[in-house]
Amino acid sequence: MQPGDAWRPVADRLGQRYSSVLLDHREHTYEGRLDEIAEAGEGAALVGYSLGGRLALHAALREPDRYRALVTVGASAGIEDVAERTARLQADEKLAAWMEIASIADIVTIWERQPLFADQADALIAEQRPGRLAQDSAALASVLRTAGQGTLEPVWRELHRLELPVLALAGARDERYSAAAQRLADAVPDGRAAIVPDAGHAPQLQQPEAVASSLAAFLAP
Repeated sequence: MQPGDAWRPVADRLGQRYSSVLLDHREHTYEGRLDEIAEAGEGAALVGYSLGGRLALHAALREPDRYRALVTVGASAGIEDVAERTARLQADEKLAAWMEIASIADIVTIWERQPLFADQADALIAEQRPGRLAQDSAALASVLRTAGQGTLEPVWRELHRLELPVLALAGARDERYSAAAQRLADAVPDGRAAIVPDAGHAPQLQQPEAVASSLAAFLAP
């Protein structure tokens, strides 16, 4: 729902010490996006938020030797309960079918009203809205169908294969994903979790200075 430039406040704070590629996806399927990540990220530290964090995790599992490190923000390794994942798949399909015929303005309005984002300031929501309105409705539906949490198999049991350094970030007010971050960090051989104070599901938007500091400390030689 956002362009790569939504990460600009964090990238700018990292400064010239780290060369940042803020990826705007042209592909709108799971496989297509993993290919784009691989093309852009050889030797890089992958950083992804929410669905992007999930894609980054899958990319690292697919080619663990391709990347220097992995950072997930507000992400998990999937829904393990079969009934819960089936219900999510059905809900996602219903939402995707509506998105295909809805206007992007209506989609963004519904998106911004999710309880997950209830702690975001009105000014922050307004700041992010142009990037969201620039998205394509059909493309969003395709991504949801192919990379949604109901579609993808959980990979919790595969995390032990990741030998690269992993940092799992989450906002302190986002209790569900804070727990997922700690579990993810505990499941990999070289993992750590960091909980960002005064932030919800999108700490990179709400507390970019704190997120940049965590990234710099994690990536330092």
